[in-house]
Amino acid sequence: MNRRLAAVSCLAAVVALTGCAPTVHLEAAPRANDPLCAEVSVRMPDSVSGLERRWTDAQATAAWGEPTAVILSCGYDTPAPTTQQCVTIDGVDWIVDESERPNLRMTTYGREPAVQVYVDTTVVSADAVLAGSALGSAVSTLPRAAQCTDPDAAPEGEDAPTTGTQPED
Repeated sequence: MNRRLAAVSCLAAVVALTGCAPTVHLEAAPRANDPLCAEVSVRMPDSVSGLERRWTDAQATAAWGEPTAVILSCGYDTPAPTTQQCVTIDGVDWIVDESERPNLRMTTYGREPAVQVYVDTTVVSADAVLAGSALGSAVSTLPRAAQCTDPDAAPEGEDAPTTGTQPED
């Protein structure tokens, strides 16, 4: 009898704990069924910057925090070159979209398929989420086809542009 009561109590505790953190409803990216997204998904960490992972209901997605502060989705087309800020963090290039501040949307650049990470910067910094974390390590498994460039840098093998006039020969 005591074993049965203990089992019921344990089950009630599990149900109560899972009831505190409901599944996060997300929409899957257009190419979420890409096998490379599965490789990224299985490498998602249990926590990011102290935020615990939560269950999601869409393929190739992950979420952390209660309330949700970080969302990852894999399966987007690789973005074209852009004038938006592009940063390299732990070997992964990210295009930073600040149009919804304080939330940031960061999309991998030069990785196929692309990954998007949304960060509520009122809870955690984007740098803390991406730098030195297992999340960046998981994303780095995607094949790299391009990388961020410095718009002021000269192409390889060419001299940097100069300003002013050149002396005549």
